[in-house]
Amino acid sequence: MVVIGGSGTGKSVLIKHIIGLLRPDEGKVVVKGAVISESDRSDLNELRRSMGMLFQQAALFDSMTVGDNVAFELRQHTSMGAEEVADRVEEMLTMVGLSGLQDKWPADLSGGMKKRAGLARALALGPEIVLYDEPTTGLDPILADQINDLIRDLQKRLNVTSVTITHDMISAYKIADRIAMLHKGRIEEVGTPGEIQDSSNPIVQQFIHGRAEGPITPR
Repeated sequence: MVVIGGSGTGKSVLIKHIIGLLRPDEGKVVVKGAVISESDRSDLNELRRSMGMLFQQAALFDSMTVGDNVAFELRQHTSMGAEEVADRVEEMLTMVGLSGLQDKWPADLSGGMKKRAGLARALALGPEIVLYDEPTTGLDPILADQINDLIRDLQKRLNVTSVTITHDMISAYKIADRIAMLHKGRIEEVGTPGEIQDSSNPIVQQFIHGRAEGPITPR
C-alpha cells in the first residue's frame, strides 16, 4: 500500500498512529487484529517489534558504525550472541547491496547508501510489516529508482506488508499494488495505480498531475 498526499495532509501522522505514538481522536487503528490505542505497553512493544521503519532521512546514529546501526535492534531485543549478530548484520547489508561496509561511518555514505543502511536496520528483526516514510526524498532520479527497485524486490522476496508514505508519483506507481489518496486527514480514494490514474475525483487528478489549479490549496 502506498499513501500519497501533499504536505500537511496527515501522511506522517498516519504512520505515528500505526506505531502507536499518537492516539486517534476518532476511529481506531488495527494491526494484526489488535487495536493499537487499546494495547498496553507490553503488547504495543510486541507489535512494534513486528514492524520495521525506514525514516525519511534514514535516521542513522552518527556515533555508530553502519554495522552497529544495523545491529542496534538485535542487541536490544534479542538474545543473539555476538557472532550471530555479526552474521545477521552481514546478511542484511548484503540484501540491500552494502556488503562489507560494516565498519564505515554514516558520514562516509552517500544519500542512497544511507537509505539502504536504514533499510537494513529496519529489516534486521525480520518484521512482518515495513513502513517507509518518503523513501526517495532527497535522492536524485537514478538513486530514487534504485531504492524503488529495492523496495519492490524486498516486498516479493521477504513477503512483507509494506506501507509507503510519499508524494513522489513515479515512486508510487512503481512500488504500489494499491494507492490511497490522503487529503485533509481523510482517505479520499483507494485503488490500483491504474484506477487512481483513471479516477474522476478532481482532488486525485490535481495531485497526481501536479496541477496548480484545482480544489487542493497548497500550504
